[in-house]
Amino acid sequence: MTVGKWAVAGAGAVIIRDVPDFDSIVGNLGRVIKVVKKTHCMSKFLVIDVDDSRWNDIVFNALQYDFYHTQSYHLLEKENEAVLFVYFFDDNFIAMPFVIRSIPDSDLQDCTSVYGYCGPVSNIKFIDLPSEAIKQFNKRLNSFFMERKIVSSFSRLHPIFPFQERLFKDSGEVLPINKTVAINLNQPAELQRHNYNKTTKLHINRALKNGIFIRKSSNFEDLERFIAIYYKNMQRVNANPGYYFKPNYFRNLINATDFNSVLFVAEKDGEIIAGGIFTICNRIMQYHLGGTKDEMLKFSPLKLVIDSARIYANEMGCSYCHLGGGYRGEDDSLFQFKSGFSKDFYDFKVWRKIVNTQAYNELVARKFEDKIPNTDYFPLYRL
Repeated sequence: MTVGKWAVAGAGAVIIRDVPDFDSIVGNLGRVIKVVKKTHCMSKFLVIDVDDSRWNDIVFNALQYDFYHTQSYHLLEKENEAVLFVYFFDDNFIAMPFVIRSIPDSDLQDCTSVYGYCGPVSNIKFIDLPSEAIKQFNKRLNSFFMERKIVSSFSRLHPIFPFQERLFKDSGEVLPINKTVAINLNQPAELQRHNYNKTTKLHINRALKNGIFIRKSSNFEDLERFIAIYYKNMQRVNANPGYYFKPNYFRNLINATDFNSVLFVAEKDGEIIAGGIFTICNRIMQYHLGGTKDEMLKFSPLKLVIDSARIYANEMGCSYCHLGGGYRGEDDSLFQFKSGFSKDFYDFKVWRKIVNTQAYNELVARKFEDKIPNTDYFPLYRL
């Protein structure tokens, strides 16, 4: 007997015949009692639900992936439907996670990506993907969009993974947004530190001289204190409401099973004054969330936090410590803060596509009537 590729057998099942590719099967007493297909299967194209174990089977077989692609991270999405699109060809695949959202006051939907850098993954390099495979991936994806009445689709692409835009050359558009910053951990540790700019080195040394020290914490109380600091930080910078994650988001992030989440906190005189949550997955450390108490900004403790996280990433065998980008571009204060650690910049791009032009235009007209704003915001009807 054989169990096909990407097939799943339920706990306690007794398999008495071959299980086809892609099937989920349960049974007992030596016979199959039910074949469950929780996914939509169109030829070799699957749409996998977020609670299906095959999600990580696929992602973890990709050549390049990050925690943003994992099942655990998508399980943090509580308000909308997270799915993984997969196209199989020969012994290879292209996969892409999405979050499907209902459009208010209609029977229509649209797609977006989780917070952070997601985009497609594959078990071969994007530059080596056959043109026919790309064509079929987009054809099947578009068919599913139409079937689900999806009006538009949007995804933030991962800056470190090159040539993702090949997948969308003839499907929607890929737009450059800004640059992100990463520390190349393949360099010697001494060179990594040497590449910090003068101001960053000065601020780190000043923080140390003022008695600030960093520790890695798994303490629940420390996490709650960090959450409070993070919320205050978002208020200070007048952040978009989308950055105000619910408390359970932080807790579930720290407890995720598909990747490591680490909280680093900065202390001064026994008080937590700053902190950051970093993730590690597939040899990539991501600086995910951070914050500093208002009255402690003068000590620049977050720079010492990031420096300590970099050292830990080296110990964990990571290749990159990705710090992300700014709010608006290379001239804003957040990007300047991050670029003090490295001049290794990566292009952050997004993919967007209008699937149903008529429905999209009607939604925009209903939202703005004759006063359509001049903006690149997408999708415009959600502005």
